[in-house]
Amino acid sequence: MIPHVETTSAAAVSTPDLLRIIPCLLLHERGLVKTKQFKSPVYVGDPINAVKIFSEKCADELIIIDIDATVESREPEVEFLRDICAQAFMPVCYGGGVRSVAQMERLFHAGIEKLSISSAALEEPSLIREASRNFGSQSVAVTIDVKRPFFGGEPAIVTHRAKRRSKRKLRDWVKEVVDLGAGEIVINDVDRDGTMAGYDYDLIEGVASSASVPVIALGGAKDVSDMEKLIKETGVAAAAAGSIFVFKGPHRAVLINYPQRDY
Repeated sequence: MIPHVETTSAAAVSTPDLLRIIPCLLLHERGLVKTKQFKSPVYVGDPINAVKIFSEKCADELIIIDIDATVESREPEVEFLRDICAQAFMPVCYGGGVRSVAQMERLFHAGIEKLSISSAALEEPSLIREASRNFGSQSVAVTIDVKRPFFGGEPAIVTHRAKRRSKRKLRDWVKEVVDLGAGEIVINDVDRDGTMAGYDYDLIEGVASSASVPVIALGGAKDVSDMEKLIKETGVAAAAAGSIFVFKGPHRAVLINYPQRDY
């Protein structure tokens, strides 16, 4: 069944102009979905329609991730992304299946302004440097998905929807991607994905303190006040979220929304 999608008025929430708030949209089989801890994708609507709504609400930026591309060893769907970007009147960062400079060039021509690489960066770190040299560091982000081991200890870096675990240490990898030329880091908390339980401030602060480039926090946002507190206390450059922008209330009714700026 296709859920009924409502939208809030622009005055639904108010937030200071200092805060950069970024909806993160997940693509699955060309539909817009939301996951919980990277599992059980729930359909929440048409991505082109959602991007149009976020454009109307003047979102600061969008992150769009194809959650199938890497797992299926599939290239990004450039023409589909071109259709999405045609409705986006804000910068769009795309991730999913990006493994070469040639792919990046096609995606930039399609309207993407920033590219996120994750598993490909871990497998071939030189791709970060190559992308930065060709397109500028401001166009290259590295997303780091992290998950806590069942037995405790430091969060592990994971890929392929958290099914594979890297042997690299988180802080070492953060420093390496900065040295290689990444212009931004997205730290994505798998354990808090879709839970709306609040960000892990200690995790995010640890990453932000290790990086000399802007850091975006993703995973667990509870509400806009949680985002405000996050930026004040951890020094990240932006707060990203998924669930709070597509769900409303305890029954998680589908509701595309975005906070209004308090000018």
